[in-house]
This record gives sequence, structure tokens and C-alpha cells, in this order.
Amino acid sequence: MAATLPAEQTLRKAKDSGSPPKRRLNAPWGDALFSFLAHGAAWLTLAILAGIIGSLLVGAAPAIKEFGLGFLWHSEWDPVQDHYGGLAMIYGTVATSLIALVIAVPVSFGIALFLTEMSPAWLKRPLGVAIELLAAVPSIVYGMWGLMVFGPILARYVQAPLQSAFGGMPVLGTLFSGPPVGMGILCAGIILAIMIIPFIAAVMRDVFEVTPPMLKESAYGLGATTWEVVYKVVLPFTKTGVVGGVMLGLGRALGETMAVTFVIGNQSQLSQLSLFQAANSITSVLANEFAEAGEGLHRAALMYLALVLFVITFIVLSFAKVLLMRLKRSEGARS
Repeated sequence: MAATLPAEQTLRKAKDSGSPPKRRLNAPWGDALFSFLAHGAAWLTLAILAGIIGSLLVGAAPAIKEFGLGFLWHSEWDPVQDHYGGLAMIYGTVATSLIALVIAVPVSFGIALFLTEMSPAWLKRPLGVAIELLAAVPSIVYGMWGLMVFGPILARYVQAPLQSAFGGMPVLGTLFSGPPVGMGILCAGIILAIMIIPFIAAVMRDVFEVTPPMLKESAYGLGATTWEVVYKVVLPFTKTGVVGGVMLGLGRALGETMAVTFVIGNQSQLSQLSLFQAANSITSVLANEFAEAGEGLHRAALMYLALVLFVITFIVLSFAKVLLMRLKRSEGARS
């Protein structure tokens, strides 16, 4: 008992002085090593990011100097004459990604809702595994399937009927104009939607399952329907995870290369704003031309496109962050 008095007196003196005990100030070497590795990993990530940005800026410098910001709204792409504009590729990237998001988000939400709220127990696990297996399919397989199987089906049963139905209308006629060959922006957008559905659905399912069962049971006890429980209980509780899942899918759509290269048509000229038009995306033109581009403006223009894609991704992530901050602020205002 007496042996413990010095330790108690030391703790009491440390508490009175506001400083931790001396033995806690001398952290073991394991803690110091862990702290060093954690800080090193964080700084290494920032260094890699800075290196990527720096290499893109250095590689794109000749094109930036030659074309300036006009590169963003000029659509001419002529490696023979060294005239380059990235509008066609930027439009293809944004259009296919938006089409994929419009299709994938409602489908993923329905899948996650069914798996968490409505699916029978015997079906929940097999269906969840099947959806996750879609994420393991290589992108080149999606591209080959889209080129040889889905493209002809799309041309015959979707594009041709749409042209017959809306060909004479002012806006829809232009939107559905062009040869119905199956390849183009619409096909690439649908293939991207199929590819990102597993990612968004898996994230939504996981965050929906995080909702405390007591909250949902209380809502059901008050007479709420399944949709009311999801809309008024589950979604407000998991909105951060849902937005994160959507942004994950959008990031995958923006950066997808091989599948888009197979089905988008690989045409670098922007003739009309049609969903059936053969087009190009930033990733597909990089995959097709970077290996053959020589030193000079051609390679610099491709690096400029890569820098533009990086900026687009940064803008998307920033928008998601601002959206989450506004959601939290409005939630605090209501309370």
C-alpha cells in the first residue's frame, strides 16, 4: 500500500499542475514510429498529387502557350496541321458521364432499397453478391460486349424507333439524328451506367444498413410506409454516404478508358449535338493517340486534355463537398 503512494502523489501533482505524468511524455518508440509513418503517408499523398499536377503542367506547357484557354472551346483536332482544340473530347466526356449518372443513380437506389428494406432473406445475399460481381468484370470485357452485342441491339431496337418517332421534331429530332449504327455517345453512356451501378448500389446498400433499426421501427410503428421511412428517416441519416457513392460512380465514369474507347466511335470532330453521333472522350483519345504522338504540340495537346480532365474531376469533388456543407447547414437551420 505504501509503495503506491509515490505514484498517486505524482499523478496528483501532475493533475494539479495541468501537465501529464512524466512517463506519458516519454512515448514508447512504437508510438513514435507509428506517428512518423502516419504523417509520412499523409505527406507522401500530397507529394504524389503535387507531382502529378506538376508533370501535367510541364507536359502541357507548349499547348497552353500556343492555344491558351481557347483550347477549351475550339473543336478542331488536326494532328497533321498541328491545330488542336479539346471541345469535342470535353463534350464527349461530360455527356457520357451525365448519361451514365442519370441512368445509374435511380437504378442503384432501387437496388439498395430492395436489398435493405424489401428483399426476402433467401434472396438478399445471392443478389448482393451478383451485383458486386459486376464490379469485378474488366472494363475491356464491357467494351467488347458493347461493341459486338449491345451496339447492334441498341441500333435496331432503340435508335431506329426513336428516329422514326421524333425525327421531325425541332429539338428531339436533332438529339436523335445521325446514323443509327449503335456506336456513339448514347451507347457509351449506357455502358458506363452498367459499369458504375455496382459501385453506387454497394455504397448505398452499406450506408442504408447503418441506419439504426430503432429509428426505422419507430417510423413503421407510427404508420409510415416503406417509402416514407426511406425518404424521411434513412436518406436524412445517410445522405453523406449516398452523395459519396454517387461521386464515386461519377469519378469512375469520368476516368473510364477502354470500355468507352470501344463504343464511343472515336471521332474527334463535333458536327452536331446528337446522342447517336460518334464522338470521343478525353480518356479514349489519350488511349488511341498518346503512344503514337511525337514530341511537340500533339503530345502537349494530349497532356493539356489530361490536365483538363484533372480539373473537371476536381470541380466535381468540390461541388460534392459544397453540396454536403449546404445540406448540413440547412439541417442545422431547421433544427
